[in-house]
Amino acid sequence: MSHLCRGSLSPDTAATVETMTALPDWMRPPRVEGWFADDLDHLPEAPKHTELIDGALVFMMSPQRVWHARVVTALTNALTAQAPDGVEVDREVTIRLDDRNRPEPDIVATSAPVDPARTAFAPSEVVLAVEVVSPESEHRDRTVKLRKYAEASIKHYWLVEEENNEPVVHVYELDIPTGTYVPAGIFRGSMERPVPFPVSIDLTTLFNPKKR
Repeated sequence: MSHLCRGSLSPDTAATVETMTALPDWMRPPRVEGWFADDLDHLPEAPKHTELIDGALVFMMSPQRVWHARVVTALTNALTAQAPDGVEVDREVTIRLDDRNRPEPDIVATSAPVDPARTAFAPSEVVLAVEVVSPESEHRDRTVKLRKYAEASIKHYWLVEEENNEPVVHVYELDIPTGTYVPAGIFRGSMERPVPFPVSIDLTTLFNPKKR
């Protein structure tokens, strides 16, 4: 472990280092127990898409990639167009899994009625969670969220990976006896699924809609 000896720095340099390393007040937990899920509603200074994972704040600091943005938008539109009555599709709204976990999937389909002021869904309202993998999020999407969504009894989870600029959808379904996800298929080019509602998607058009 390296140590910084302030006495070896000029006063101006020491002040700069202290400014760079000091945490802003809003990043300090409001209690000795740390952060709780409901605290995210009271952090206006936090970056967009801040999540809570195991009581720790997770920030999306990398610039958004065009591939990710296009695929999320196109897939949201496709699911919205095919969702039946009683199912709503939203993007980038958190799920309050428990007191210490509030992740933000890229897309979420729910049975909850439309509420413009809502900032989070309960797991019991979620019929599908979708994560579009990016370099910054791949570990959380493939391991942490895969486990946590299953533990919260969210029945359907889609993981969208990039292969040669094309989206590939890895589909998981909840195995009720074990409480874990089992693979239900990997889809390239096109995708047809009967659950959580009938879906037919031309995956080749998600990134480049001009292919239609």
